[in-house]
Parts: sequence; structure tokens; C-alpha cells
Amino acid sequence: MAGVISYLKAQARILHRHIVDGESAAVVRVQRLAELRDYTAAEIAVHARRRHCLAVIANELGFHGWPHAVAVLSGKETSDFGTLLYPTGGEAHWNIWSASYEEAKAIRGQHGGYLLAYRRHYFITDRYFIETLGLSPDDPDWERIGRDWIKPSKMDARSRLYEQLIRRHTTRPATG
Repeated sequence: MAGVISYLKAQARILHRHIVDGESAAVVRVQRLAELRDYTAAEIAVHARRRHCLAVIANELGFHGWPHAVAVLSGKETSDFGTLLYPTGGEAHWNIWSASYEEAKAIRGQHGGYLLAYRRHYFITDRYFIETLGLSPDDPDWERIGRDWIKPSKMDARSRLYEQLIRRHTTRPATG
């Protein structure tokens, strides 16, 4: 978990530097925050702080903000996983949805697959969805977590999967 948090903090430092340098794409990203929405690019360069950049990065990854991202990534938040685990294109897959973790776990036990979360809901999916997510369904860490993202057998294995997923989502330029 510390690795992915450090990585995101580094991304926030880069974004902040781009904002201070006045790069328009970086300014547009931070202007999505309600508290900076009405500022001009010049004003944003002066008023934007690292906390704003952390919030932007967390929002872009599907979290409510930086504290939510840290809580989810560290395993402290287990009732709302955000939207990171359900990428664009996910709706093209056949998934089994449940509002109850216990029910979803039972279904996964009967049918196999991978148990993931979207906000406060749970779904069972197949290897093709995992590929759409940008992860390898054959990564040994899936077996280490019992293919259960919500209550993994090994938290360090889920942390490694999260890190792979987040690095894939943030490989675009910090100003793009």
C-alpha cells in the first residue's frame, strides 16, 4: 500500500509543478475542483496546493477524494470502493451483481470468477473483464487474494494488484 500511495503523491507533485508552470492541461484538470472552478489559469497557478492535486488524482481514479483513496488503498475502507474497478467498457461484459457481499461471495463460490466492487455494490466477473481492467487474470496475486478483492486472503497481494491498476491508469502524461 505504501508504494502506491507514494506513487500517487509523486504524481501530485508533478501535476502541481505543471500547474505552477502554467500548463493549460494541468490547469484544466485542477479546475474540475469546485473550490477552484471560477479561478483563471493565473490565479490557479498561485492558489493551487498539493492537496488540490491529490484530490484531482483521487477523483480521476474514481475516489471521492484523497482521504477516501488512502482509506480504500490501505484496506481501511470496506464499504465504498469507488469506481476504479469498473472501467469504461465494463458494461460490455456479463457480470453478476449483488448488493450483499455475502451473497456475492456465495455466487462466486458456486460459479467461479473474480469478486470485485463498484462503490457499495459487488459483482462477479470473468477473466475477460480482468483483461479489460488492464490486469492479467493469470497473475498469481489473484490466487493469493482468493479472487476476492473485498476481503482478500493476502492484503499485500491486493496492494500489488492495486498498484498495477493505478500505474496503468496514470501512465498518461500528468497534464493530459
